[in-house]
Amino acid sequence: MQPVTDRTALEQAAGFELGGTPVSAKAFGSGHINDTFALTVAKPASDAAVRFVLQRVNPRVFPNPAGVMDNIVRVTRHLREKYAILPDAARRVMTVVPAKDARPYHLDAEGACWRCYRMIEGAHTIDAVQTLEQARTAAFAFARFARDLSDLPPPRLHETIPGFHDTPARFRTLEKLAEEDPFRRAASTGRELAELRAMKHLAPLITDAAASGAIPERITHNDTKINNVMLDDATGEGVCIVDLDTVMPGYALYDFGDLVRVAANPAREDAGIPGGLTARRDMYQASAEGFEEGFGGYLTEQELKLMPMAGAVITFELAVRFLSDYLDGDRYFKTSRPGHNLDRTRTQIALARALEAL
Repeated sequence: MQPVTDRTALEQAAGFELGGTPVSAKAFGSGHINDTFALTVAKPASDAAVRFVLQRVNPRVFPNPAGVMDNIVRVTRHLREKYAILPDAARRVMTVVPAKDARPYHLDAEGACWRCYRMIEGAHTIDAVQTLEQARTAAFAFARFARDLSDLPPPRLHETIPGFHDTPARFRTLEKLAEEDPFRRAASTGRELAELRAMKHLAPLITDAAASGAIPERITHNDTKINNVMLDDATGEGVCIVDLDTVMPGYALYDFGDLVRVAANPAREDAGIPGGLTARRDMYQASAEGFEEGFGGYLTEQELKLMPMAGAVITFELAVRFLSDYLDGDRYFKTSRPGHNLDRTRTQIALARALEAL
């Protein structure tokens, strides 16, 4: 998939009902998957411009963009109805801008899927958890998001990435790639492969509980990084959850595990640290408190029991995914340098060990 320029994004903006004239598009955000732009639109008979978020969906990651957008429309509609009584309801949930053919997305001449949202103004995102209050706030916001979707009417949401958190299957994929070695990179990953094989016991902890019915299926976000929570500029409150591509049926432990992976990590995700990491226990505790409070008593006894291991499981899983992508030619996650995914792998391995030892 070819990189998208600001000019191309501005051209594609013409496919949406924006109520004005698109005047600029600038690359925006720090996501690994989709191409994202901040779009400025001039309104007729008005001095004020309106901002939108314009994205091209990555077809390698999301081969069924219609299903992705169907999920997003249903979820945002449900939350909008639920939050209608709030004075700032428009900032509490993403607003999908329809295309000119009334669909929630626009297809360009090459068949790529574009979608557009209203910008959430007066709020911002951060890429790293800096304080205990931020960890607690993010955990509360994601838990409240899942709780508020617990009464979403049928049918079941699409699985936008089937088996997304099937950790044993992810590990089998890694082993297959290591054996086939399509890009002749396995020789440089012997240490990382050995360490992940030694941690294989983590892989089935959540999936086995799910298969046995010990934990309930829920609607979950599945990508609970701190930068997917919009924080109010004035108060720091988590006002809106964004990046809804992976909102689908899942398990609360997935979301909590990813929260802990981000919050308790004292290093950058791609620092390339081979060992010696110590997970932050205070950040773990703040995340756990916020998550339990956000769910408001909806978590089951077994979910609460498994929470301490969820961070290690999801961190191990991401290490497996980063190394798999490295062996597969860096086709999934965006990279900015040779060996970027290998550096990510090393940091996640060190963090998984640290979280398991908490």
